[in-house]
Amino acid sequence: MYSQTKIAIPIFQKNCKDVIEVAKDCIDKGADILEFRIDGLKNPDINEIKNTIEEINFPMIATNRISTEGGSFKGSEEERVNILYECCDLVEYVDIELQSDDEYIHKIHDTGVTTIVSYHDFEKTPELNEIMYIIEKEHELGDIAKVAFMPQNLEDTLTILAVLSHCKDTIAISMGDLGSYTRVMASKFDSPITFAAGTDVTAPGQIDIETMKALLNMNLNIMDE
Repeated sequence: MYSQTKIAIPIFQKNCKDVIEVAKDCIDKGADILEFRIDGLKNPDINEIKNTIEEINFPMIATNRISTEGGSFKGSEEERVNILYECCDLVEYVDIELQSDDEYIHKIHDTGVTTIVSYHDFEKTPELNEIMYIIEKEHELGDIAKVAFMPQNLEDTLTILAVLSHCKDTIAISMGDLGSYTRVMASKFDSPITFAAGTDVTAPGQIDIETMKALLNMNLNIMDE
């Protein structure tokens, strides 16, 4: 039995030269997808960003995370989205936050790139019905829904598993050490993507790529027996 869930590794570096070096390391370690965290760049230049993506030449998510959801981009909202727009024909996925203006999300989605519409809360996990409402909105605007929440207790992590069991084309993550196991369990529910750490840890509870691959293989072997 083979998991359809792809392992993405985020890259969060201050300059494009380092992005390329880290990308090579992540590919060697077995990443299926790279997430280029453009908001990590100290001086983001669109031409340099596009050249970097072309040089890496590997399946990629372009993300330019908004500051209110844990991102570091310093420019205007229009500048932030325009950088993502310019990347659309060079990457497989673009991640844009649900709280972005609908007009911006439509602009990205209309290019034909697979659009991940995301929502992050680093403090709490809402009730299940609220999460389902968020995911419904994300699916209305994009191709893949993504939610990531901080659990306060084990029950919160089980809420995320309930989301995964009910929703297709959805990435659902319970963050922190308490929720780290949900990143592995995502493969059991055919979540399209799960996230692991290479050089850069960009969210609480990310498991390193070597451990993630070992756990996924272990679980798949058990299921085959």
